[in-house]
Amino acid sequence: MSRARQPPLVTGISPKEGAAWTKVTIRGENLGTGPADLIGLSICGHNCLLTAEWMSASKIVCRVGPAKDDKGEIIVTTKSGGLGTSTVSFKLLRPERIGILDQSAVWVDEMNYYDMRTDRNKGISPLSLRPSNPLGIDLDKGKIPQKDMELTFPGMSGDFTSEKFSATWYLIENHSGSSFEQLKIAASNLKKQATKKNEGSLAYVKGGLSTFFEAQDALAAIHQRLESDGTERVEGSMTQRLENILNRASDTADTLFQEVLGRKDKADSTRNALNVLQRFKFLFNLPLNIERNIQKGDYDVVINDYEKAKSLFGNTEVPVFKKVYAEVETRISALRSLLLEKLLQTPSTLHDQKRYIRYLSDLHASGDPAWLCIYAQHKWILQLMQDCRDEFITHTCLTFPIKRLKGQSSFAQPHEVTSWRSETPQQVQFVEKLSDVVIGQLPNFWKLWISYVNGSLFSEVSYYSDRKHTDKKSIKILHSTNFKWKMIEEVTHRLVKLVRGALLPTTLPQSDLSLYGGWENKTELTGAWLTQIMHIVRGCHDALSALEIPNDLLQVIQDLLLELRVHCLMVTLLHTIEDVKRLAEKEDWVVDNEGITSLVRMCYCIKQYVISSISVDLSSPDRFPGVQEGFSPTSEQRLLIILSNCQYLERRTFLNLANHFEKHGFTGTEKITRVSVDAVRQLDRNLFEAYIERRADPIAGSLEPGIYAGYFDWRDCQTPTGVRNYLKEALVNIITVHAEVFTVSKDLVSRVLSRIVESVADEMCRLMQCVSSFSKNGALQARLELCALRDSIAAYLSAESNSSFKLALDALPQLHSGGDKKLLEELLNKFKSSMQLQLTCFQPSCIQPVKR
Repeated sequence: MSRARQPPLVTGISPKEGAAWTKVTIRGENLGTGPADLIGLSICGHNCLLTAEWMSASKIVCRVGPAKDDKGEIIVTTKSGGLGTSTVSFKLLRPERIGILDQSAVWVDEMNYYDMRTDRNKGISPLSLRPSNPLGIDLDKGKIPQKDMELTFPGMSGDFTSEKFSATWYLIENHSGSSFEQLKIAASNLKKQATKKNEGSLAYVKGGLSTFFEAQDALAAIHQRLESDGTERVEGSMTQRLENILNRASDTADTLFQEVLGRKDKADSTRNALNVLQRFKFLFNLPLNIERNIQKGDYDVVINDYEKAKSLFGNTEVPVFKKVYAEVETRISALRSLLLEKLLQTPSTLHDQKRYIRYLSDLHASGDPAWLCIYAQHKWILQLMQDCRDEFITHTCLTFPIKRLKGQSSFAQPHEVTSWRSETPQQVQFVEKLSDVVIGQLPNFWKLWISYVNGSLFSEVSYYSDRKHTDKKSIKILHSTNFKWKMIEEVTHRLVKLVRGALLPTTLPQSDLSLYGGWENKTELTGAWLTQIMHIVRGCHDALSALEIPNDLLQVIQDLLLELRVHCLMVTLLHTIEDVKRLAEKEDWVVDNEGITSLVRMCYCIKQYVISSISVDLSSPDRFPGVQEGFSPTSEQRLLIILSNCQYLERRTFLNLANHFEKHGFTGTEKITRVSVDAVRQLDRNLFEAYIERRADPIAGSLEPGIYAGYFDWRDCQTPTGVRNYLKEALVNIITVHAEVFTVSKDLVSRVLSRIVESVADEMCRLMQCVSSFSKNGALQARLELCALRDSIAAYLSAESNSSFKLALDALPQLHSGGDKKLLEELLNKFKSSMQLQLTCFQPSCIQPVKR
């Protein structure tokens, strides 16, 4: 080979001294063109070629052998440069001699790791080095992002030590700019590296051939001497004695080194255990960390650590890992029990309930925590309601019963009302507290249920795996039915029964009196207190309606309100009759400026009070009418009073003035009269439109929300069982307007009611025409409600109202079945019978103008 290159020159070595088998780094110049070019390496006279790793032309890594010389040069020999020289030297340190049983502080330089998959120790040879450039050519790092490489070679790696090594990935990443000639050189280098280890072993054997030959000659001489002696088979010969000595030496060596070997095994075990503890300290510390985080309330940290441990060690077969993981599962099981106990505690906030449900779901708790929480809250609310009743029944009354003063009228002065209202009867206190319980607890209960239905609390747990209904949607529907028709229904029925037991015990079955009654010895309430109770119950109904609870479930409360109104009216009439009797007994016949006595005025007030009581607006409890001295009219009532005054001015005042002017010979008064009448009429029209806007718009605007409350759908509804509550409320609101107008002026009743009926009819027509399609039951329900509304307000129907109702009915599918027509007629009769009391004021006799 041509010697064009300069001979190798070693200019540095690191470290400069060390014991045998120390790994050193040799630096210099012309140290070879590649691994195959390096043919010799000696340090202190010892051949180190077997452990040499050529890194570059200026760097070689190897291990120092047990040389004879304590200090010597580093000589490198290459094919291209020949024998080299060195400007530095290496000092070989001799280890101190120790006895065979003395302990040594030397740590073996080896890398042991624990393999979880095979449960065995694997050692990496201390002589194995990983070359940084296995191809032996210049690196040319590409600029391709790592993510793009992972997408191009899924499941592969560019690390040449990996089991999923991809040569293409490695070349693109490290040699994207290398030429074809360079790659050919790299392939040649790889082939040389593949045969290097065999060549190095062969060179090592060649260097020790003289030693092998000497040993062979010695063994041959011994064999010839034994043959010439002729005693190799005689017992007691030298061979036999030598064998016995060797056996005894072997036994003695085993005995002497047994303790040393035991200590070595123990040290290996300790080192392996420390390595495992360090590598998997997360698992070994997890039980204690779980306990600490539970005490601090950091449940999110516990859940994250548990999920990580479960993914890593959930299916392990290593005994020690299985034991520690079993302890983790024990702590997690205790945490599940703790969270479930906190979840079922009452009272608790909605935020805490959702948080504990999420924790239990993440911990894969058995069962359905969300449903258990809903069930527990339901039982707790029922128990609160029952405890409220028991508290007032069993404890001593805190207030005094109301004693009506002799001669005291039901129409007392305001200061008198204030004085006796401070002594609230127990029934009123009970209804107030019961309403507070329902309004305070039911909203969170309903919101928790809505969250459960829409999926935000739905638990992905084993609850559904061990039941026949594996479809989660069907189970949620089953729970929805149980909740709507059992839980909410049970709460509303319990509320109604408790109120009935306190106020209307005769309406309860005999079997329920012992559970809900017990108020026989309490104060008998007057109409004023019953009115306040109706306000409270109505407020409770409005709060539940705001939650979008289906109206069918609140019908029992509506029925209760109706019966309370009738009861209140009866009580008021009885007390009023007593007051009238007392006034008649002491009538002083004093006549006021209008020529009437106080008895007549009292009778007039009684009449107005009774009419107002019948037509009370259930949707607005604050407007429950009562006739008292010093009553302040509302803005709507003022409008009506002014309208009545305008009519009186037009019909009486201006007409009388015109007659007087004509009688006394005044001329030119026609224009004055005409202008005055026109001004009054214009004022009348403006006031009338303002009043209609205030009263008609709320009634018409409540129809559409009422129709579609509870997600009602005309295309999917059940067979009609009666007129729905929204229509009843609309009628009650119309009756309220009737009572308000009737109280001020009967002459205005027909005029006002006709306009309001027109507005309601137009809105119903619009709503019916906007419906895209009706089912058979939907068409029957719509026809029932339209006919019921039209028949109820027939006394105030105008041509426009009749036209609107006709258009609305024409938009509905026709009834062809005789059974449907019969059912429609029965439901209409049932509705008229139920609303007979409320619709009494619509009779023609009630709207005759007042004779002046």
